Amino acid sequence: MRKPGRRAVPAVIGAAVATVLAVDLAVLAERTPGEAAAEPVTEQLVAVADKDRLGREVAPAGRRVEPQLMFVAAGHEAIPDSLLAKVRRIRGVTGAERVDGARVELAGKEVGIFGVDPSSFRNFTPEPTAKHDGLWRNVAAGDVAVSFVLGSDGGVRLDSRVPVSGGARRSEIRVGAHATMGIGDIDAVVSEATARRLGMAEDNVLLIASGDRDVERVRKAVAGLVPEKAGTLRTLDPGFDFRSSGGGGAHLSALEVRTAVNAGMTKLGMPYVWGGESDAEGGYDCSGLMQWAFAQAGVRLPRVAEDQARTGRIVPFEQARAGDMLIWANDPTAPGRISHIALYLGGDRMLVAPRTGDVIKIQKVYFRGFRGAVRIDRRAAARLAG
Repeated sequence: MRKPGRRAVPAVIGAAVATVLAVDLAVLAERTPGEAAAEPVTEQLVAVADKDRLGREVAPAGRRVEPQLMFVAAGHEAIPDSLLAKVRRIRGVTGAERVDGARVELAGKEVGIFGVDPSSFRNFTPEPTAKHDGLWRNVAAGDVAVSFVLGSDGGVRLDSRVPVSGGARRSEIRVGAHATMGIGDIDAVVSEATARRLGMAEDNVLLIASGDRDVERVRKAVAGLVPEKAGTLRTLDPGFDFRSSGGGGAHLSALEVRTAVNAGMTKLGMPYVWGGESDAEGGYDCSGLMQWAFAQAGVRLPRVAEDQARTGRIVPFEQARAGDMLIWANDPTAPGRISHIALYLGGDRMLVAPRTGDVIKIQKVYFRGFRGAVRIDRRAAARLAG
């Protein structure tokens, strides 16, 4: 579905925590290290952990906050206690959390990963994820929780054991949950203990939540606390708003549309590859295919589906025309987030890179999770592409 830039720390976030519905998560039954894995179950069926057998207690979910800013320290340096304390005292800040951040190879895919304290970090995630005790107990016990999209499209199965290499070491970890953390480009979460075992940088990322609507004021206050070149402070994009998406009317020409469609069609039969955006990588994912196809027409698109969906006006399917991009929100743990995208060909047909194990193909448009068609605005696309 997406591929962030290759960096040593998490790529800057494409989407912040979205308002989400209370839905079940696919999470494995809680277990202690060394126990046989259980079958996937839903939230209602997850047993209460025996903390004596588990060896570690996870605090219950507390008051949820929504991260709106992220500071990534330069050079993998740890964020000092003094900075954390000062940020927490800023007016309007409702929470600040240090985590270990890195880019690692997980199951052969490059992903952004956080090492977290499950007891506190859970309160910075979407409600269904935050509330699921079994998920966080599994993380505390040494499992990795991967995003819904990495699990479904990327083919990283629940209960599988996957190789993870990042930092200084390589390990094999059980996939204990499919659950979105609500922070774009972060597709995996492990406990701090697991992160340290992998040799990841420690406490090098700071998430900041604010109940203040004036996020820019809070951002300036945080920026005033960190020396120049000490790191990168980013504003997390708001959740996708279907009402406000649009552009200035700089729509693509018939020639540009035809060029993009023809380019995309040359990739028929190529494999879906998580993070793929070129022939050199052996295939494409859904948004990688869109970016490459439109680039052949001289149209610059951002890399991930969530951002591509912001590049133009959203129209209902009845008004869709060839060259529009079709978007879906398929993630049950974050229903407001765009998680899939395809190129409309007309006649109820689309060109799509579906998921791991499949190939780029033409198929009939389906409507489960469908959220509309994006009529690309050239200026909006270029602005988002950076």
